[in-house]
Amino acid sequence: MVGFNAQIEKHKNYTGSTMSATKTKKLGLTSKIIIGMFTGIILGLLLRNLFPESDFIKEYITEGVLNVIGTIFISSLKMLVVPLVFVSLVCGTCSLSEPSKVGRLGGKTIAFYLFTTAIALSMAILVAVAVHPGNASMVVEGMQFDAKQAPSLSDVLINLVPTNPLHAMSEGNMLQIIIFAVIFGFAISHIGERGARVAALFNDLNEVIMRVVTLIMQLAPYGVFALMAKLALTLGMETFGSVVKYFFVVLGVLLIHAFVVYPTLLKLFSGLNPFTFIRKIRDVQLFAFSTASSNATLPVTIETAEHRMGVDNKIASFTLPLGATINMDGTAIMQGVATVFIAQVFGIELTITDYAMVVITATLASIGTAGVPGVGLIMLAMVLNQVGLPVEGIALIIGVDRLLDMVRTAVNVTGDTVATVVIAKSEGEFDEALFNDTQAGKVAPGFNAEVHAEEHKVNR
Repeated sequence: MVGFNAQIEKHKNYTGSTMSATKTKKLGLTSKIIIGMFTGIILGLLLRNLFPESDFIKEYITEGVLNVIGTIFISSLKMLVVPLVFVSLVCGTCSLSEPSKVGRLGGKTIAFYLFTTAIALSMAILVAVAVHPGNASMVVEGMQFDAKQAPSLSDVLINLVPTNPLHAMSEGNMLQIIIFAVIFGFAISHIGERGARVAALFNDLNEVIMRVVTLIMQLAPYGVFALMAKLALTLGMETFGSVVKYFFVVLGVLLIHAFVVYPTLLKLFSGLNPFTFIRKIRDVQLFAFSTASSNATLPVTIETAEHRMGVDNKIASFTLPLGATINMDGTAIMQGVATVFIAQVFGIELTITDYAMVVITATLASIGTAGVPGVGLIMLAMVLNQVGLPVEGIALIIGVDRLLDMVRTAVNVTGDTVATVVIAKSEGEFDEALFNDTQAGKVAPGFNAEVHAEEHKVNR
């Protein structure tokens, strides 16, 4: 009888574990986003080809339903950027009470970002010169591009310090927010017990904001679906054929930088497994691709770095907002290839000095580049002026820039996360067991990322 009861219990346990395993085999967030992305593209292309001149589709579907859903999704991400950056950066700086540690962390971060940007630019120029995507016969009479005025380096430096922090927050000026948050957090850490109470409040606020991030991530597949469907319906492909070589040169260099250069640097500087990193960064890359904005993706990037990669909050809250503002490797690649392309189209020979000037100018310009869609074209105008190339040449590439903007944003956020992991490892603020856990921080029904992370800290 005892043996029979044991068999029943064994059967119950087996059945329960089987049912539990079945329940957990639900689609993850990455799979849902990919499905949303491709179904959106397919729907958009179908509607575009079946109803090419339909006012109903344009007015009620493209600019109506899809535009509303997509815009709400982007707005929900942007809604969190300023409070997330400010609160998390204050939390991080509070724990870095030593001025030398703040300076060391800032120096490492900026040096790494500028180093990878210089690599990206150099590689882009070398590949563009070798492949020669430009053709002088492509010059179109009367083409124009109205370039906005790019800020000078002196203006960038002057504007680092906000005259009104609240105005900086309302305008979303990330560099000014970062500077104020660092000063504010540093002051909190130096006023004793009263500062500890304020720091505890900010830590609680940070937990609340990260919970909101988790909730919004659940809506991502629907937002991505709407964005991709609208893109497929509205993207003009007429100019694509004329610049197809340029497009694939930029795309090829972007992919090499994301999946060869970054993993190599990760392995070289941290010794971590690049394949594990690539698997865990997929959600962030998909968000960045869909939004074409490093700033809009920032909540997801921070959440992933802390709860999936094992980076301590004090590092992630400092390096990632800074990276979303100054680390623009994808944009730098576009600028390098575009400069060579436009020079070839207009038959202008660039010297070694000119190429060096492009690398220096574009690298420094990345410091003042906001992480928003389309800003790369503004900075490209500045680079072209620096080497005496006609800014009107941007009109040739503007037709395909939207697609490339999406890819280079995914590259940018990958670089931000690589730098964050490398710096966290070098500072001893990294949980390698959490990094190697494939299930860590994975978004699933009932999953608590904070509890999972705490379990790893206990077991470490």
